[in-house]
Amino acid sequence: MKNIKSLGILLLTAMIWGFAFVAQRVGAEHVGAFTFNGIRFALGAASLIPVIMIFEKKEKEAVVHSKKMKQTLFVGLVAGIVLFVASWLQQWGIEVTGSAGKGGFITGLYTVLVPLFGILLGKKTGLNVWIGAVFAVVGLFLLCITDKWQLSIGDGILLIGSVFWAIHILVIDGFGNRIYSLRFACTQFVVCAVFSLVCAFVFECISLGSIKPAVVPILYGGLMSVGVAYTCQIIGQKNADPTFASIILSTESMFAAIGGAIILHETMTANGYWGCALIFIGIILSQITLKPRKN
Repeated sequence: MKNIKSLGILLLTAMIWGFAFVAQRVGAEHVGAFTFNGIRFALGAASLIPVIMIFEKKEKEAVVHSKKMKQTLFVGLVAGIVLFVASWLQQWGIEVTGSAGKGGFITGLYTVLVPLFGILLGKKTGLNVWIGAVFAVVGLFLLCITDKWQLSIGDGILLIGSVFWAIHILVIDGFGNRIYSLRFACTQFVVCAVFSLVCAFVFECISLGSIKPAVVPILYGGLMSVGVAYTCQIIGQKNADPTFASIILSTESMFAAIGGAIILHETMTANGYWGCALIFIGIILSQITLKPRKN
């Protein structure tokens, strides 16, 4: 029963993250990428403060070790900078392509890139990852390449963004249990918000008039996508098998396409839909470990 409940919570998490692409697409019509992310991650960081207090109150060990806390802040700073670049490229790419669904699927490629980049760190990569990568590359080709055999600027931006999302995962994975997860999350969100807002004041024209029509997308992106979904992920992964948890969370791209189609009435070419299907298969395959059968 606990496993079923956990999987349900993780599915809700993926759904919230998927529909966040719709919020980003709508928000891009009114405010710049830096402004949107700056306010969004500031709200996300603020929403995690009561979550941290609740979780730490439940835990018997409320003592914060200074060495672990310093490492948490350092990793939070590094991850926050990478998050700033990744989220900026994602929001900018969605703004240029004008598609929540396409943004979700191209961004989702980071799940394939993570184990491939892990090779550089000396980690073994299974056959399933290579097979998944082939599906993903073919899918990306069908989804993004036009009749002129060119990758659009927006698609290229999203693709570079997926590389930074993969780097972000590797930064976190490199420290594992040596950091306080919630405090780390809050720190990286604050760093991302500060960098985004500084760039917004320098490169964009911020006005209440432009922010007002983007309030709902920003609130969803900040409170739901960051605060609620991140908390659900922590709760859901406690009793769930890591492989199945990864697979369920990877359905985020599918929900992005569903949200784009239902709410924004987005459509794709036949090749585009085939591309999405192949990318989705590639993502799933990259999460499944193929073990040899025992005689």
